[in-house]
Amino acid sequence: MLDINLFRAEKGGNPEIIRESQRRRYAKVELVDEVIALDKEWRECQFQLDQLRKDFNKANKEVAAKKIAKQDATEEIAKVKSIDEAIKAKAVEVEEKRKEVDARVKIIGNLVHDSVPVNDDEDHNAVIRTWGEPRTDEGVKHNHVDLVHMLDIADLDRGASTAGGRGYYLKGMGVMLNQALISFGLSFLVQRQFTPLHTPFFMRKEVMAECAQLAQFDEELYKVSGEGEDKYLIATSEQPLCTYHRGEWLDPKALPLRYAGYSTCFRKEAGSHGRDTLGIFRIHQFEKVEQFAITSPNGNDSWEMHEEMLKNSEDFYQKLGLPYRVVAIVSGALNDSAAKKYDLEAWFPASKTFRELVSCSNCTDYQARRLEIRYGQKKMNETTKHYGHLLNSTLTATERTICCILETYQTETGVTVPEVLRPFMMGVDFIPFVNSPPSAPAEKKAAKAGGKKEKGGGGKKAEAPAAAAAAEGTAAAVKEAADKLATAAIDGEK
Repeated sequence: MLDINLFRAEKGGNPEIIRESQRRRYAKVELVDEVIALDKEWRECQFQLDQLRKDFNKANKEVAAKKIAKQDATEEIAKVKSIDEAIKAKAVEVEEKRKEVDARVKIIGNLVHDSVPVNDDEDHNAVIRTWGEPRTDEGVKHNHVDLVHMLDIADLDRGASTAGGRGYYLKGMGVMLNQALISFGLSFLVQRQFTPLHTPFFMRKEVMAECAQLAQFDEELYKVSGEGEDKYLIATSEQPLCTYHRGEWLDPKALPLRYAGYSTCFRKEAGSHGRDTLGIFRIHQFEKVEQFAITSPNGNDSWEMHEEMLKNSEDFYQKLGLPYRVVAIVSGALNDSAAKKYDLEAWFPASKTFRELVSCSNCTDYQARRLEIRYGQKKMNETTKHYGHLLNSTLTATERTICCILETYQTETGVTVPEVLRPFMMGVDFIPFVNSPPSAPAEKKAAKAGGKKEKGGGGKKAEAPAAAAAAEGTAAAVKEAADKLATAAIDGEK
Protein backbone atom coordinates (compact mmCIF):
# COMPACT_ATOMS: atom_id res chain seq x y z
CA MET A 1 0.00 0.00 0.00
CA LEU A 2 1.04 3.61 -0.53
CA ASP A 3 2.23 5.96 2.20
CA ILE A 4 -0.81 7.91 3.49
CA ASN A 5 1.38 11.02 3.79
CA LEU A 6 1.68 11.06 0.00
CA PHE A 7 -2.04 11.94 -0.14
CA ARG A 8 -1.59 14.94 2.23
CA ALA A 9 -0.60 17.98 0.17
CA GLU A 10 -0.58 20.22 3.25
CA LYS A 11 2.06 17.97 4.84
CA GLY A 12 4.39 17.89 1.84
CA GLY A 13 2.65 15.05 -0.02
CA ASN A 14 1.85 15.03 -3.72
CA PRO A 15 -1.55 13.50 -4.52
CA GLU A 16 -1.20 14.50 -8.18
CA ILE A 17 1.56 11.90 -8.57
CA ILE A 18 -0.91 9.26 -7.40
CA ARG A 19 -3.63 10.55 -9.75
CA GLU A 20 -1.22 10.37 -12.69
CA SER A 21 -0.22 6.82 -11.72
CA GLN A 22 -3.89 5.82 -11.61
CA ARG A 23 -4.39 7.31 -15.09
CA ARG A 24 -1.46 5.26 -16.37
CA ARG A 25 -3.00 2.15 -14.83
CA TYR A 26 -6.36 2.97 -16.45
CA ALA A 27 -7.73 2.78 -12.91
CA LYS A 28 -10.16 5.02 -11.02
CA VAL A 29 -8.57 8.42 -10.41
CA GLU A 30 -11.44 9.47 -8.13
CA LEU A 31 -10.22 6.94 -5.54
CA VAL A 32 -7.42 9.37 -4.71
CA ASP A 33 -9.87 12.12 -3.78
CA GLU A 34 -11.97 9.66 -1.81
CA VAL A 35 -8.90 8.77 0.26
CA ILE A 36 -8.08 12.45 0.80
CA ALA A 37 -11.63 13.18 2.01
CA LEU A 38 -11.79 10.11 4.27
CA ASP A 39 -8.35 10.83 5.67
CA LYS A 40 -9.42 14.39 6.51
CA GLU A 41 -12.48 13.04 8.35
CA TRP A 42 -10.33 10.52 10.22
CA ARG A 43 -7.83 13.18 11.31
CA GLU A 44 -10.64 15.49 12.46
CA CYS A 45 -12.10 12.62 14.52
CA GLN A 46 -8.66 11.87 15.92
CA PHE A 47 -8.24 15.55 16.88
CA GLN A 48 -11.62 15.48 18.63
CA LEU A 49 -10.60 12.31 20.48
CA ASP A 50 -7.35 13.92 21.60
CA GLN A 51 -9.30 16.96 22.87
CA LEU A 52 -11.68 14.73 24.81
CA ARG A 53 -8.73 13.01 26.46
CA LYS A 54 -7.34 16.40 27.47
CA ASP A 55 -10.74 17.36 28.88
CA PHE A 56 -10.85 14.04 30.74
CA ASN A 57 -7.48 14.67 32.37
CA LYS A 58 -8.53 18.22 33.29
CA ALA A 59 -11.82 17.02 34.80
CA ASN A 60 -10.00 14.35 36.82
CA LYS A 61 -7.73 17.01 38.26
CA GLU A 62 -10.79 19.07 39.24
CA VAL A 63 -12.22 16.06 41.07
CA ALA A 64 -8.93 15.57 42.89
CA ALA A 65 -8.80 19.25 43.87
CA LYS A 66 -12.35 19.13 45.28
CA LYS A 67 -11.55 16.05 47.33
CA ILE A 68 -8.36 17.59 48.70
CA ALA A 69 -10.40 20.64 49.72
CA LYS A 70 -13.01 18.27 51.20
CA GLN A 71 -15.68 19.79 48.95
CA ASP A 72 -18.57 18.12 47.15
CA ALA A 73 -17.25 16.70 43.83
CA THR A 74 -20.53 15.16 42.61
CA GLU A 75 -20.80 17.49 39.61
CA GLU A 76 -17.15 16.99 38.63
CA ILE A 77 -17.40 13.18 38.93
CA ALA A 78 -20.46 13.18 36.68
CA LYS A 79 -18.53 15.27 34.19
CA VAL A 80 -15.65 12.75 34.21
CA LYS A 81 -18.07 9.88 33.54
CA SER A 82 -19.72 11.81 30.72
CA ILE A 83 -16.39 12.56 29.06
CA ASP A 84 -15.29 8.94 29.49
CA GLU A 85 -18.41 7.74 27.64
CA ALA A 86 -17.76 10.29 24.90
CA ILE A 87 -14.15 9.06 24.58
CA LYS A 88 -15.30 5.45 24.14
CA ALA A 89 -17.81 6.42 21.44
CA LYS A 90 -15.31 8.67 19.65
CA ALA A 91 -12.60 5.97 19.77
CA VAL A 92 -14.96 3.58 17.97
CA GLU A 93 -15.67 6.25 15.36
CA VAL A 94 -11.94 6.94 14.89
CA GLU A 95 -11.24 3.23 14.36
CA GLU A 96 -14.07 2.93 11.83
CA LYS A 97 -12.76 5.97 9.94
CA ARG A 98 -9.23 4.54 9.96
CA LYS A 99 -10.47 1.25 8.51
CA GLU A 100 -12.33 3.14 5.77
CA VAL A 101 -9.15 5.01 4.85
CA ASP A 102 -7.05 1.82 4.84
CA ALA A 103 -9.61 -0.03 2.72
CA ARG A 104 -9.48 2.69 0.06
CA VAL A 105 -5.69 3.07 0.13
CA LYS A 106 -5.22 -0.70 -0.33
CA ILE A 107 -7.04 -0.75 -3.67
CA ILE A 108 -4.86 1.99 -5.16
CA GLY A 109 -1.90 0.50 -7.02
CA ASN A 110 1.78 1.24 -6.62
CA LEU A 111 3.23 4.29 -8.35
CA VAL A 112 3.95 3.35 -11.97
CA HIS A 113 7.59 3.93 -12.90
CA ASP A 114 8.21 6.52 -15.61
CA SER A 115 9.89 3.94 -17.88
CA VAL A 116 6.76 1.75 -18.10
CA PRO A 117 5.00 1.92 -21.52
CA VAL A 118 1.58 3.54 -21.06
CA ASN A 119 -1.17 1.45 -22.63
CA ASP A 120 -3.96 -0.87 -21.52
CA ASP A 121 -3.43 -3.51 -24.24
CA GLU A 122 -0.70 -6.13 -23.74
CA ASP A 123 -0.30 -6.33 -27.50
CA HIS A 124 1.62 -3.07 -26.99
CA ASN A 125 4.13 -4.48 -24.49
CA ALA A 126 7.52 -3.02 -25.41
CA VAL A 127 10.05 -5.56 -26.73
CA ILE A 128 13.32 -4.75 -24.96
CA ARG A 129 15.55 -7.40 -26.56
CA THR A 130 15.57 -10.89 -28.04
CA TRP A 131 18.02 -13.77 -27.74
CA GLY A 132 18.67 -16.90 -29.76
CA GLU A 133 17.67 -18.17 -33.18
CA PRO A 134 14.14 -19.63 -33.14
CA ARG A 135 13.83 -23.02 -34.82
CA THR A 136 12.01 -22.85 -38.13
CA ASP A 137 13.18 -26.12 -39.72
CA GLU A 138 10.90 -28.92 -40.88
CA GLY A 139 11.90 -31.06 -37.91
CA VAL A 140 9.55 -29.04 -35.71
CA LYS A 141 6.36 -31.01 -36.29
CA HIS A 142 4.70 -31.52 -32.93
CA ASN A 143 3.49 -29.15 -30.23
CA HIS A 144 4.13 -29.74 -26.54
CA VAL A 145 0.70 -31.35 -26.02
CA ASP A 146 1.43 -34.06 -28.60
CA LEU A 147 5.03 -34.48 -27.42
CA VAL A 148 3.96 -35.18 -23.84
CA HIS A 149 1.85 -38.05 -25.20
CA MET A 150 4.52 -39.32 -27.61
CA LEU A 151 7.18 -39.38 -24.87
CA ASP A 152 4.71 -40.80 -22.31
CA ILE A 153 6.00 -38.41 -19.63
CA ALA A 154 2.59 -37.51 -18.18
CA ASP A 155 -0.78 -39.20 -17.78
CA LEU A 156 -3.48 -36.58 -18.27
CA ASP A 157 -6.46 -38.93 -18.44
CA ARG A 158 -5.77 -40.61 -15.12
CA GLY A 159 -4.82 -37.23 -13.66
CA ALA A 160 -8.16 -35.74 -14.67
CA SER A 161 -9.98 -38.80 -13.33
CA THR A 162 -8.25 -38.37 -9.96
CA ALA A 163 -7.98 -34.57 -9.59
CA GLY A 164 -10.48 -33.17 -12.08
CA GLY A 165 -9.86 -30.89 -15.04
CA ARG A 166 -6.19 -30.20 -15.78
CA GLY A 167 -5.06 -32.80 -13.26
CA TYR A 168 -2.06 -34.87 -14.31
CA TYR A 169 0.52 -37.42 -13.23
CA LEU A 170 4.11 -36.75 -14.28
CA LYS A 171 5.72 -40.12 -14.96
CA GLY A 172 8.99 -41.71 -15.97
CA MET A 173 11.36 -39.26 -17.63
CA GLY A 174 8.84 -36.47 -17.03
CA VAL A 175 9.57 -36.73 -13.31
CA MET A 176 13.31 -36.83 -14.01
CA LEU A 177 13.14 -33.75 -16.25
CA ASN A 178 11.07 -31.85 -13.70
CA GLN A 179 13.46 -32.63 -10.85
CA ALA A 180 16.44 -31.75 -13.05
CA LEU A 181 15.03 -28.27 -13.67
CA ILE A 182 14.43 -27.76 -9.94
CA SER A 183 17.94 -28.94 -9.01
CA PHE A 184 19.61 -26.94 -11.77
CA GLY A 185 17.57 -23.85 -10.88
CA LEU A 186 18.44 -23.96 -7.18
CA SER A 187 22.15 -24.61 -7.81
CA PHE A 188 22.13 -21.81 -10.41
CA LEU A 189 20.79 -19.29 -7.85
CA VAL A 190 22.98 -20.51 -4.97
CA GLN A 191 25.99 -19.68 -7.14
CA ARG A 192 24.57 -16.15 -7.35
CA GLN A 193 24.37 -15.65 -3.56
CA PHE A 194 20.71 -16.67 -3.15
CA THR A 195 19.70 -18.58 -0.01
CA PRO A 196 17.34 -21.50 -0.82
CA LEU A 197 14.02 -21.60 1.05
CA HIS A 198 11.47 -24.42 0.80
CA THR A 199 8.34 -22.49 1.72
CA PRO A 200 5.03 -23.46 3.36
CA PHE A 201 2.35 -24.51 0.87
CA PHE A 202 -0.48 -22.69 2.66
CA MET A 203 -0.91 -19.45 4.59
CA ARG A 204 -3.30 -18.01 7.14
CA LYS A 205 -5.98 -15.78 5.60
CA GLU A 206 -4.87 -12.74 7.58
CA VAL A 207 -1.29 -13.11 6.33
CA MET A 208 -2.26 -13.96 2.74
CA ALA A 209 -4.41 -10.80 2.64
CA GLU A 210 -1.30 -8.72 3.32
CA CYS A 211 0.46 -9.86 0.14
CA ALA A 212 -2.34 -10.90 -2.27
CA GLN A 213 -4.81 -8.74 -4.14
CA LEU A 214 -8.52 -9.05 -3.43
CA ALA A 215 -9.20 -10.42 -6.93
CA GLN A 216 -6.75 -13.28 -6.32
CA PHE A 217 -8.95 -14.72 -3.57
CA ASP A 218 -11.74 -15.25 -6.10
CA GLU A 219 -9.83 -16.10 -9.27
CA GLU A 220 -6.62 -17.75 -8.13
CA LEU A 221 -6.43 -19.02 -4.55
CA TYR A 222 -7.68 -22.34 -3.22
CA LYS A 223 -9.22 -22.21 0.25
CA VAL A 224 -8.39 -24.99 2.72
CA SER A 225 -10.92 -25.59 5.47
CA GLY A 226 -10.47 -27.71 8.57
CA GLU A 227 -10.04 -27.34 12.29
CA GLY A 228 -9.24 -23.81 13.38
CA GLU A 229 -8.90 -20.88 11.00
CA ASP A 230 -9.18 -21.18 7.21
CA LYS A 231 -6.00 -21.21 5.17
CA TYR A 232 -5.15 -20.61 1.51
CA LEU A 233 -2.85 -22.61 -0.75
CA ILE A 234 -0.07 -20.49 -2.22
CA ALA A 235 -0.23 -19.48 -5.88
CA THR A 236 3.51 -18.72 -5.90
CA SER A 237 6.33 -18.98 -3.38
CA GLU A 238 6.57 -15.19 -3.68
CA GLN A 239 3.68 -15.03 -1.18
CA PRO A 240 5.35 -16.86 1.75
CA LEU A 241 8.69 -15.28 0.81
CA CYS A 242 7.08 -11.84 1.19
CA THR A 243 6.00 -12.68 4.72
CA TYR A 244 9.30 -14.28 5.79
CA HIS A 245 10.43 -10.98 7.39
CA ARG A 246 6.93 -9.76 8.24
CA GLY A 247 6.94 -7.32 11.17
CA GLU A 248 10.74 -7.15 11.34
CA TRP A 249 13.31 -4.35 11.39
CA LEU A 250 16.04 -5.11 8.84
CA ASP A 251 19.65 -4.16 9.46
CA PRO A 252 20.76 -1.95 6.53
CA LYS A 253 24.16 -3.68 6.61
CA ALA A 254 22.49 -7.05 5.90
CA LEU A 255 20.89 -5.86 2.66
CA PRO A 256 20.33 -6.87 -0.02
CA LEU A 257 18.75 -10.18 0.97
CA ARG A 258 18.40 -12.76 -1.81
CA TYR A 259 16.22 -15.87 -1.54
CA ALA A 260 15.63 -18.78 -3.92
CA GLY A 261 12.13 -20.01 -3.13
CA TYR A 262 11.12 -23.54 -4.09
CA SER A 263 7.56 -24.80 -3.74
CA THR A 264 4.62 -26.49 -5.31
CA CYS A 265 2.08 -23.84 -6.35
CA PHE A 266 -1.70 -24.06 -6.69
CA ARG A 267 -3.92 -21.88 -8.89
CA LYS A 268 -7.60 -22.05 -9.74
CA GLU A 269 -6.94 -20.18 -13.03
CA ALA A 270 -10.62 -19.23 -12.92
CA GLY A 271 -10.39 -16.74 -15.77
CA SER A 272 -8.26 -18.81 -18.14
CA HIS A 273 -10.78 -21.14 -19.78
CA GLY A 274 -9.72 -21.88 -23.35
CA ARG A 275 -6.23 -20.37 -22.94
CA ASP A 276 -3.44 -22.97 -23.22
CA THR A 277 -5.47 -25.42 -21.16
CA LEU A 278 -4.30 -28.55 -22.98
CA GLY A 279 -1.29 -30.52 -21.79
CA ILE A 280 0.76 -29.36 -18.81
CA PHE A 281 1.34 -25.70 -19.71
CA ARG A 282 -1.47 -24.06 -17.70
CA ILE A 283 -2.37 -26.32 -14.81
CA HIS A 284 -3.72 -26.07 -11.26
CA GLN A 285 -0.64 -27.54 -9.55
CA PHE A 286 2.97 -26.99 -10.57
CA GLU A 287 6.51 -26.57 -9.25
CA LYS A 288 8.37 -23.31 -9.29
CA VAL A 289 11.76 -21.85 -8.40
CA GLU A 290 11.41 -18.15 -7.56
CA GLN A 291 13.88 -15.32 -7.06
CA PHE A 292 13.04 -12.95 -4.21
CA ALA A 293 15.03 -9.98 -2.91
CA ILE A 294 14.82 -7.19 -0.35
CA THR A 295 16.91 -4.06 -0.87
CA SER A 296 17.29 -0.71 0.81
CA PRO A 297 14.91 2.06 -0.35
CA ASN A 298 17.87 4.30 -1.15
CA GLY A 299 18.84 5.58 -4.57
CA ASN A 300 18.63 3.04 -7.38
CA ASP A 301 19.32 -0.01 -5.19
CA SER A 302 16.05 -1.79 -6.01
CA TRP A 303 16.19 -0.86 -9.70
CA GLU A 304 19.68 -2.29 -10.01
CA MET A 305 18.44 -5.45 -8.30
CA HIS A 306 15.49 -5.58 -10.73
CA GLU A 307 17.91 -5.69 -13.66
CA GLU A 308 20.12 -8.24 -11.87
CA MET A 309 17.20 -10.61 -11.32
CA LEU A 310 16.07 -10.26 -14.93
CA LYS A 311 19.62 -11.05 -16.07
CA ASN A 312 19.62 -14.15 -13.87
CA SER A 313 16.49 -15.40 -15.62
CA GLU A 314 17.94 -14.59 -19.03
CA ASP A 315 21.19 -16.42 -18.22
CA PHE A 316 19.17 -19.43 -17.05
CA TYR A 317 17.25 -19.73 -20.32
CA GLN A 318 20.36 -19.06 -22.37
CA LYS A 319 22.03 -22.02 -20.64
CA LEU A 320 18.96 -24.10 -21.49
CA GLY A 321 19.27 -22.92 -25.09
CA LEU A 322 15.69 -21.59 -25.32
CA PRO A 323 15.28 -18.52 -27.56
CA TYR A 324 13.26 -15.73 -25.94
CA ARG A 325 12.34 -12.08 -25.90
CA VAL A 326 12.11 -9.68 -22.94
CA VAL A 327 9.11 -7.34 -22.86
CA ALA A 328 8.21 -4.44 -20.57
CA ILE A 329 4.60 -4.87 -19.49
CA VAL A 330 2.23 -1.98 -20.25
CA SER A 331 0.95 0.14 -17.38
CA GLY A 332 -2.65 -1.05 -17.67
CA ALA A 333 -1.64 -4.70 -17.19
CA LEU A 334 0.49 -4.23 -14.06
CA ASN A 335 -0.75 -5.83 -10.86
CA ASP A 336 -1.30 -3.46 -7.95
CA SER A 337 2.02 -4.23 -6.25
CA ALA A 338 4.33 -3.75 -9.22
CA ALA A 339 5.87 -0.40 -10.11
CA LYS A 340 7.41 -2.06 -13.17
CA LYS A 341 7.37 -5.57 -14.60
CA TYR A 342 9.29 -7.45 -17.24
CA ASP A 343 8.17 -10.72 -18.80
CA LEU A 344 10.51 -13.19 -20.45
CA GLU A 345 8.63 -14.95 -23.23
CA ALA A 346 10.21 -18.05 -24.76
CA TRP A 347 9.67 -19.10 -28.36
CA PHE A 348 7.57 -22.24 -28.86
CA PRO A 349 8.58 -23.30 -32.40
CA ALA A 350 5.78 -25.80 -33.09
CA SER A 351 3.13 -23.46 -31.72
CA LYS A 352 4.83 -20.58 -33.57
CA THR A 353 4.35 -18.15 -30.70
CA PHE A 354 6.06 -16.57 -27.71
CA ARG A 355 4.75 -17.66 -24.31
CA GLU A 356 5.47 -16.20 -20.89
CA LEU A 357 7.88 -18.19 -18.73
CA VAL A 358 9.10 -15.42 -16.39
CA SER A 359 7.60 -12.38 -14.65
CA CYS A 360 10.07 -10.04 -12.94
CA SER A 361 8.66 -7.21 -10.78
CA ASN A 362 9.94 -4.37 -8.61
CA CYS A 363 7.28 -3.70 -5.97
CA THR A 364 9.35 -0.97 -4.23
CA ASP A 365 7.98 -0.43 -0.68
CA TYR A 366 4.34 -1.18 -1.60
CA GLN A 367 4.25 -4.70 -0.09
CA ALA A 368 6.74 -3.94 2.69
CA ARG A 369 4.59 -1.12 4.06
CA ARG A 370 1.61 -3.43 4.59
CA LEU A 371 3.81 -6.22 5.94
CA GLU A 372 5.70 -3.81 8.22
CA ILE A 373 9.12 -4.82 6.88
CA ARG A 374 11.11 -1.85 8.17
CA TYR A 375 14.46 -0.56 6.96
CA GLY A 376 16.62 0.26 9.96
CA GLN A 377 15.58 1.62 13.34
CA LYS A 378 13.70 4.92 13.43
CA LYS A 379 15.81 7.68 14.98
CA MET A 380 14.73 9.65 18.04
CA ASN A 381 13.20 12.72 16.36
CA GLU A 382 12.39 11.06 13.03
CA THR A 383 8.70 10.95 12.05
CA THR A 384 9.02 9.09 8.73
CA LYS A 385 9.10 5.29 8.68
CA HIS A 386 11.38 3.65 6.12
CA TYR A 387 10.60 0.31 4.48
CA GLY A 388 12.59 -2.16 2.43
CA HIS A 389 11.97 -2.63 -1.28
CA LEU A 390 10.67 -6.07 -2.31
CA LEU A 391 11.30 -7.69 -5.69
CA ASN A 392 10.32 -11.03 -7.22
CA SER A 393 11.09 -12.91 -10.40
CA THR A 394 10.31 -16.36 -11.71
CA LEU A 395 13.34 -18.47 -12.49
CA THR A 396 11.36 -21.46 -13.71
CA ALA A 397 7.81 -22.74 -13.49
CA THR A 398 9.06 -26.20 -14.33
CA GLU A 399 6.12 -27.70 -16.21
CA ARG A 400 5.97 -24.67 -18.52
CA THR A 401 9.70 -24.84 -19.10
CA ILE A 402 9.38 -28.54 -19.93
CA CYS A 403 6.79 -27.68 -22.61
CA CYS A 404 9.24 -25.27 -24.24
CA ILE A 405 12.13 -27.74 -24.04
CA LEU A 406 10.03 -30.43 -25.73
CA GLU A 407 9.14 -28.22 -28.70
CA THR A 408 12.63 -26.76 -29.05
CA TYR A 409 14.64 -29.98 -28.71
CA GLN A 410 12.39 -32.42 -30.60
CA THR A 411 13.85 -34.69 -33.27
CA GLU A 412 12.37 -37.34 -35.57
CA THR A 413 12.70 -40.00 -32.87
CA GLY A 414 12.45 -38.17 -29.55
CA VAL A 415 13.68 -35.18 -27.57
CA THR A 416 17.29 -34.27 -26.82
CA VAL A 417 17.92 -33.29 -23.20
CA PRO A 418 19.57 -29.84 -22.81
CA GLU A 419 23.21 -30.36 -21.90
CA VAL A 420 23.04 -28.42 -18.61
CA LEU A 421 20.30 -30.74 -17.31
CA ARG A 422 22.07 -34.03 -18.02
CA PRO A 423 24.13 -34.08 -14.79
CA PHE A 424 20.82 -33.86 -12.89
CA MET A 425 19.26 -36.68 -14.98
CA MET A 426 21.86 -39.39 -14.32
CA GLY A 427 23.52 -38.62 -17.64
CA VAL A 428 20.45 -39.19 -19.83
CA ASP A 429 20.88 -37.17 -23.02
CA PHE A 430 17.89 -38.33 -25.07
CA ILE A 431 14.26 -39.31 -24.38
CA PRO A 432 12.81 -41.51 -27.15
CA PHE A 433 9.25 -41.48 -28.44
CA VAL A 434 7.26 -44.48 -27.24
CA ASN A 435 3.84 -43.52 -28.67
CA SER A 436 2.66 -42.46 -32.09
CA PRO A 437 1.37 -38.90 -32.52
CA PRO A 438 -2.24 -38.51 -31.34
CA SER A 439 -4.86 -39.08 -34.02
CA ALA A 440 -6.77 -36.15 -35.48
CA PRO A 441 -10.24 -35.66 -33.93
CA ALA A 442 -11.95 -37.18 -37.00
CA GLU A 443 -9.68 -40.23 -36.89
CA LYS A 444 -10.35 -40.62 -33.15
CA LYS A 445 -14.09 -40.68 -33.78
CA ALA A 446 -13.67 -43.24 -36.55
CA ALA A 447 -11.48 -45.43 -34.37
CA LYS A 448 -13.98 -45.18 -31.53
CA ALA A 449 -16.85 -46.17 -33.81
CA GLY A 450 -14.84 -49.07 -35.21
CA GLY A 451 -14.02 -50.23 -31.71
CA LYS A 452 -17.71 -50.51 -30.86
CA LYS A 453 -18.47 -52.56 -33.96
CA GLU A 454 -15.53 -54.96 -33.71
CA LYS A 455 -15.30 -56.19 -30.14
CA GLY A 456 -12.18 -58.22 -30.76
CA GLY A 457 -10.16 -55.65 -32.67
CA GLY A 458 -10.72 -52.20 -31.14
CA GLY A 459 -11.50 -50.23 -28.01
CA LYS A 460 -9.68 -50.80 -24.71
CA LYS A 461 -8.34 -54.25 -25.66
CA ALA A 462 -6.55 -52.77 -28.65
CA GLU A 463 -5.09 -50.04 -26.44
CA ALA A 464 -3.53 -52.53 -24.02
CA PRO A 465 -0.51 -53.52 -26.21
CA ALA A 466 0.22 -49.85 -26.95
CA ALA A 467 0.06 -48.99 -23.25
CA ALA A 468 2.36 -51.89 -22.44
CA ALA A 469 4.82 -50.78 -25.12
CA ALA A 470 4.79 -47.24 -23.76
CA ALA A 471 5.45 -48.45 -20.23
CA GLU A 472 8.26 -50.69 -21.50
CA GLY A 473 9.87 -47.79 -23.38
CA THR A 474 9.73 -45.48 -20.36
CA ALA A 475 11.07 -48.18 -18.07
CA ALA A 476 13.95 -48.80 -20.48
CA ALA A 477 14.88 -45.11 -20.48
CA VAL A 478 14.83 -44.96 -16.68
CA LYS A 479 16.86 -48.19 -16.45
CA GLU A 480 19.44 -46.75 -18.84
CA ALA A 481 19.73 -43.68 -16.61
CA ALA A 482 20.11 -45.83 -13.50
CA ASP A 483 22.80 -47.95 -15.21
CA LYS A 484 24.74 -44.79 -16.09
CA LEU A 485 24.55 -43.59 -12.50
CA ALA A 486 25.71 -46.96 -11.18
CA THR A 487 28.64 -47.01 -13.63
CA ALA A 488 29.62 -43.50 -12.59
CA ALA A 489 29.51 -44.51 -8.92
CA ILE A 490 31.75 -47.55 -9.54
CA ASP A 491 34.22 -45.45 -11.53
CA GLY A 492 34.27 -42.94 -8.69
CA GLU A 493 35.14 -45.65 -6.14
CA LYS A 494 38.02 -46.84 -8.30
